[in-house]
Amino acid sequence: MLSTSTRLRLQEILERIGAGAPVSLSERVYLQKFADRDPSVASWLRRARRRQQGQPRDGLDQLLADLDLGPAEPDAGFHPDNDDLGEWFSGAPPWLRRS
Repeated sequence: MLSTSTRLRLQEILERIGAGAPVSLSERVYLQKFADRDPSVASWLRRARRRQQGQPRDGLDQLLADLDLGPAEPDAGFHPDNDDLGEWFSGAPPWLRRS
């Protein structure tokens, strides 16, 4: 459970991240420490990163952002030119692996 002062400090840092304003390394480390332990803070951080990137805010993209689905980083997806889909399933059960 976050104290009120901690929550307010984290939200202030998140607002600056979302607005693209400068955030010090120590503030980012402080924020990440809470994001690693608290799913709510991790969700706030993903939303701030999406706002910072200026992702489209209409239709399906808006719905996914509101539901906090999808990656916060636009380059986090599969790139068929660079990635091997077989590697994605390397830890999968035998019945799901490529033959």
